[in-house]
Amino acid sequence: MYQKQRLFLTIVIALTSFFSVSQNQEISKDSLETLQRQSFDFLYANDFTNAIASSKYLIHIAKKQNDNYYTSYGYSGLGSTYLTLRDTVNSLENYMQALEFAKKTEQDTFIAEVYSNIGHMFMDTGGDLNMAIENFEKSLELNIRGLREEKELLKNYINLAWTKIELNDPDEAFEYLTKAEKIVEKDSTDILNTINLNTLWGRYHYQKGDYSKAIEELLKQAQISENASLLDEAIIAQRYLSKAFEADDNMVAAIASLKKEKDFNVALQKIANEQKVREISAKFEIEKYQNNIETAKEKEIYTDDLDFKVRNETTVYIIISSVLLAGLLIIVLLFRNRKNYLKSLNTKNKELQFAKDEAERLSKSKTQFFSTISHELRTPLYGVIGLSSILLEDEKLGEHKDDLKSLKFSADYLLALINDVLMLNKADANGIKLEKTNFSLNVLLKNITSSFAYRLEQNKNVLHLNIDGNVPDKLIGDSVRLSQILMNIVGNAVKFNESGTIDIKIGVKQIKKDGTYSIIFSIIDDGIGIPKEKQETIFEEFTQVENKNYNYQGTGLGLPIVKKLLALHNSDIHLESEEGKGSKFTFTIDYKPANLNEVEAEFEEENVPLNTFENVRILIVDDNKINQKVTQKILESRHFKCTLADDGAQAIDKVKNNHFNLVLMDVHMPNVDGVEATTAIRVFNKQIPIIALTAVEVDEMRKKIMDSGMNDIILKPYDVSQFLTTILKHLSTSAQDI
Repeated sequence: MYQKQRLFLTIVIALTSFFSVSQNQEISKDSLETLQRQSFDFLYANDFTNAIASSKYLIHIAKKQNDNYYTSYGYSGLGSTYLTLRDTVNSLENYMQALEFAKKTEQDTFIAEVYSNIGHMFMDTGGDLNMAIENFEKSLELNIRGLREEKELLKNYINLAWTKIELNDPDEAFEYLTKAEKIVEKDSTDILNTINLNTLWGRYHYQKGDYSKAIEELLKQAQISENASLLDEAIIAQRYLSKAFEADDNMVAAIASLKKEKDFNVALQKIANEQKVREISAKFEIEKYQNNIETAKEKEIYTDDLDFKVRNETTVYIIISSVLLAGLLIIVLLFRNRKNYLKSLNTKNKELQFAKDEAERLSKSKTQFFSTISHELRTPLYGVIGLSSILLEDEKLGEHKDDLKSLKFSADYLLALINDVLMLNKADANGIKLEKTNFSLNVLLKNITSSFAYRLEQNKNVLHLNIDGNVPDKLIGDSVRLSQILMNIVGNAVKFNESGTIDIKIGVKQIKKDGTYSIIFSIIDDGIGIPKEKQETIFEEFTQVENKNYNYQGTGLGLPIVKKLLALHNSDIHLESEEGKGSKFTFTIDYKPANLNEVEAEFEEENVPLNTFENVRILIVDDNKINQKVTQKILESRHFKCTLADDGAQAIDKVKNNHFNLVLMDVHMPNVDGVEATTAIRVFNKQIPIIALTAVEVDEMRKKIMDSGMNDIILKPYDVSQFLTTILKHLSTSAQDI
């Protein structure tokens, strides 16, 4: 007791001394940090008087230094102390002050901590649990935005799960419990969080009516709590165990749990009585402390006034002269240092500007390089894939059908490899943005399965597609990214399997309140499987599973790309695999159903009469003769009438002097490119549909292309069915009398 009074007196003297120092005196960050730690040390030691004194002192000097960070910490310390003393009014008032100053720091994770404290106040005092949830959700949102470490996210998940369980809402709690469990599995050394999670799972299963599972979880929690001498946690475990046993008709065990709860309560009550004495003593000492502060201030004012009156004039003159002389010396030194500093600053600014310009130049060069590479690689591939597709349709070349299939497969494989490398570069540069367009899931899956026909036949695999009837066919989302995800996963399943089976299963995991469907995709194969020690590394770039019995080609980019694309959808991929028995990849993506009238139908040639397009005239603008011919043959084989133009200048002239129903415009051309040509055409013809044909990444050029007046974009090489579907969608009304 004597030591506590002496320490309290020390703080009062420190506060009194502080009021007598100059207002301009600087207080170091280390001093503020020490005060902050000291105030919480007092709180944890149940020394509430000194905890409050330290926190108020910290607030006082932090405000003088305009330090919002430590001012907020001071108010948080007061809030925590008053909460321990069960003074909820003062606790909430100080927490709100802490939040006000925390927001001024603009540090998301720091603000999140204060929101979490406020949530705890509402939850621990049995107050408004909805207010607790609101503050916990704000804390979680800020922690996620601030990329806080998983340990902090774990606290948010447990807090939210706890309040949902308290509100008897186990379904809402399940999401947070699942996320918390994933984090705890990585670090099982955090005993308190492990206990809390076990308790919550037990209560969750109890509320869901699975009493045996509830008992299993609560028994684990009870054992850990007793071993760690955590009385509060042990009491909670036994309380809910007795309820679970009673619900399970095991009254003997229920009574035993009630007895244990009572024994623990007796032990805890002894500690609580001691705590109560400390609280009463603290409240008395706090009032005494506040009176001492006021007395100290009055004494300081009186002493300063008396000292000023008796001060010797000579001493004043000496002090003033010394200050003036010191000030003059400081001014001279500052002027000299300022000159050197400005010179150094000017040099550093030039270096920084040069580095900035160089970084921007390199970034532009990299973007231009990949844009050029994309165009230069895809352009000849368009010719190879297009010509091989045309030749495959020629019945006269039936004896070469297998060779042509091999040629097309090789070209498709090379295109996929190019796309993977470019996609990985864009993902690393955060250059991918999801689009929201209407699409048909059935059409997308049909195109994917048909693209694997040759490889399935080659490896003697069978592909099964199973779509739950509750899954909407017409969806709103980024169909291109979904296609890339499925192509990579299914491609691996086909490649690493021989004479086997691949199943694609699609179902509805959840329908949310806003009408969003959480659609779960599962790709299952009975191939070579993945060893457990490799199941983490396969999602790293350029990593593949080695198998001595097989020689598989590939770059190891597919799964890393899948993981990055799923991250854009706020999702992740889950793997279940056993070596020699196959693998199962699962992921979930949220989609909203689309209006049935807004989703364009896929072009189906067998439903279209041969003479349907005889009066449709299309202008093909491309500087590459091979690509011209490929596009021309594809269209003329469907009885379209085609005219060719080698560059933008010719296109402008032909559109001006002839009638066309549609223009297919290459973007990159010499002299006048596609964008310039379209801009010129729109001056005198605003009705004719113009569709861009480009081998450059669409994201890089989309705004420029659409701003020029083009109606749509087709990326080369393209799928013929989608190509024809896009053309039909944009055919002008002049061709509708066909």
